[in-house]
Formats: sequence, structure tokens, C-alpha cells
Amino acid sequence: MTAPDPATAGASRVPVVALRGGVARAGEDWLADELPVALVLNGISHAVMMATPADLEDFAHGFCFTEGLAEPGELRAVEAVAVAEGIELRLEVSAACEWRLRERRRTLAGRTGCGLCGTDSLSQVRQPLPLLPARRFEPAALARAQRELRAGQALQRLTGATHAAAWCSRDGAALLVREDVGRHNALDKLVGAMRRGGIAPGEGFVAITSRASFEMVQKTARLGASALAAVSAPTTMAVELALSCNLLLAGFVRGDEFVAYSFAERLGLPPTPV
Repeated sequence: MTAPDPATAGASRVPVVALRGGVARAGEDWLADELPVALVLNGISHAVMMATPADLEDFAHGFCFTEGLAEPGELRAVEAVAVAEGIELRLEVSAACEWRLRERRRTLAGRTGCGLCGTDSLSQVRQPLPLLPARRFEPAALARAQRELRAGQALQRLTGATHAAAWCSRDGAALLVREDVGRHNALDKLVGAMRRGGIAPGEGFVAITSRASFEMVQKTARLGASALAAVSAPTTMAVELALSCNLLLAGFVRGDEFVAYSFAERLGLPPTPV
């Protein structure tokens, strides 16, 4: 049996008719795969995410860590099971983790719904975050990171429909890249791959192909990275969170230009006004 091509993992061909230059032609196009992926921890259904069905073990590890569901060492095993509606990620977690999840589910009983996965009150939106070490970076590192991140997006080049997140060295080399139709999922996959591979945040930073929302900043801080470089803008809540946890946050990183929203002095610029 022929092994699947890694370059096309997470994509499928579909028949299309394209109109270009006034001429219609039938052909095929590559589309990014998107499926409902359910995270089930010790039989407890926690969340269903629309995701690209690739690097799912990375996704499970990253999601559980960045969402504060499982502490280090509590996620014991991951099994991806295809079901009629999509994919179930069946996670084996410790008894202590299961108890916390059951308590959370109990507090949700009788409520009409929740906006954030498994979150039942505003007090649970903000997670406890470490105070990150202050690290300096050269502006050229941010530009290199975005260039190499784009170069590492095989699925985006094929489909034009995915986001990506990269772990970058201090000089901006993109050492690890993960892609997904969802920007949060891409970052979770990156975090999961780093944790599974024993890659410590150390001196590097995270680069993303999306805006820097509150959740993207929070996930980056949970990882322990000192900086986040985004191709688009942050939100006000994202900037507030970055300032509170000592995260260097840059947006609109395009070519040699960017906007520093926190701790600009760490990039050799005048301090960001407060």
C-alpha cells in the first residue's frame, strides 16, 4: 500500500470549474480538510472543535495544556477514532484530572450554554499565567520568522485556507510549524508538538499567521514563550494580558515592518507608551 504523501495530509481534491481570463475550464482543486473533532477525556466529552484532521495527537496535548485541562504528566494516552460524524480524540487522563473535569461538568448542569469550551463563568476565562522572562530580540528576527513561517506552510500553499503557528529561534529561524483551518488549533498543535518533543520555550518566540486575540496571547504565555509575533492586529484585551504577564507582543509583522504593542524596548525601540 502506498504511504500517504505528507505534503497533502489534511487536504483533498475536488472537481471544480474555474473561470479565468474569460475562459471556463473544468479541473480539480485542493481543499483543506475540516472535520468535527471531539475531545473526550476518560469518557467525558469536553469540547468539539472544527479542525484539520492532521497532527491530532499534537492537538490533543496542546489543547489540554493551553486550556488548563491536564497538568504535565496527567495526559497518559491519545487515541484518534473515526466515527460517523467526524473524529473522537479519546484521551486517557489521571484520576485527579478526571475528578476536576467532573466537578466542572457538575457546575455546568442546568445552564443554557457557554461560549468558551467548558467555561461556565467569567472568572474562568483568565487562567493563572507565569510572569515571563524579559528577553530581547532583533527586529530582523521577526521579519525572518514570518518569511520562514510562510515558506513552511505546505497546506496553505496547496489550499489557500489554513493558518499556521511556528516556534522560532532567537534569530527568527522557524524551527517547527503546524497548520490548521483554525488559528487556535494551529497554535495548540504547535504547543503539543513542542511538549511531546521536549522542546523548552527557552530563548525563542512564537510567530502566527493570524490576529493576536486574547486566547492566542494566553496560549503563548501558558507555553512560557517570551514573545508573540502576529501578521495581523491584536485586540485590546490581548494587549492588556501581554502587559500583565510580561509578554512582548508585536502585530502587523510584514516585511521589515511591525507594530510593537508591548515592551518595544526589547526590540531596541523607544519604550511602548503606557
